[in-house]
Order: sequence, then C-alpha cells, then structure tokens
Amino acid sequence: MILQKRLREMRNTLHLTQSKVAKDVDINERTYQRYENGDIEPKASNLFKLAKYFNVSTDYLLGLSDDPTRR
Repeated sequence: MILQKRLREMRNTLHLTQSKVAKDVDINERTYQRYENGDIEPKASNLFKLAKYFNVSTDYLLGLSDDPTRR
C-alpha cells in the first residue's frame, strides 16, 4: 500500500503521466498502472529502475524508511 501511494505521489509531483514513467523505465504501461493500483508489486529489477528514476531509495519506495535519500 505504501509503494503504490509513493509512486503516485512522486509521479504527480513531477507532473508525469503513467505512460511517460513506464516508457522511461522500459516497462509496460499497464504493468506500471497495476503497481500504482496495488494490484501487483514490481519485481526487484523494476523496483530498482523506479527508485533510480525517481532518485529515491528502494527502502523509501517500500515504506521501510521515510528518508527518500539514495545512498
């Protein structure tokens, strides 16, 4: 639940569409939509791509930390 919320918040803050994010991280748009809807969770490789794209830590995306800083 935290993952979907954080993905949506970051995308909206940057004024990006789901389509743009999906294209930029090289995943299917429907797959990204399902991440944001909480229908599925990303596999590790896609989680890493999303963290890198949004310049946050994977711990932040997963809700294990409230500090978005990448180390």
